[in-house]
Amino acid sequence: MFQEFFDQTRLLGVVGPMKDYQFCWHLNQAMQIDFRLNRELEIMLTRKKRNYFFSIFSYPEPAGSLVHYLYNNQFDGEYLLPEFKHLDFLWLMKGDVISEETVQAMIQSVRQINGVQLVMELSQDKIKNKGHLIF
Repeated sequence: MFQEFFDQTRLLGVVGPMKDYQFCWHLNQAMQIDFRLNRELEIMLTRKKRNYFFSIFSYPEPAGSLVHYLYNNQFDGEYLLPEFKHLDFLWLMKGDVISEETVQAMIQSVRQINGVQLVMELSQDKIKNKGHLIF
């Protein structure tokens, strides 16, 4: 299941201490895209007898089958991917092959956003809780 979900994906990690809707607004403005909150994909995890909800914003590219998903990595002191506690957001690109040049251009664009401190590509083999990203 993991292999199928993560086939043809790229994943970026972003450190930018701001609200998810603010970060999406900045991305939309800087990159001429249209991230929107997708309540149907929201991820709920139960920890310590409590439910935690992690929002997901999505943007399907108008041409092609590539879809961008932006996960909020934090909710009320808990983390979607605890192994990456330092990251505020996870940006998953899925559904089509993405060239290295495209990924690097995206990283540079995100770095230009005021408040963003770090953008890095994450290797899938370093993700311990891959199941938390599957919706």
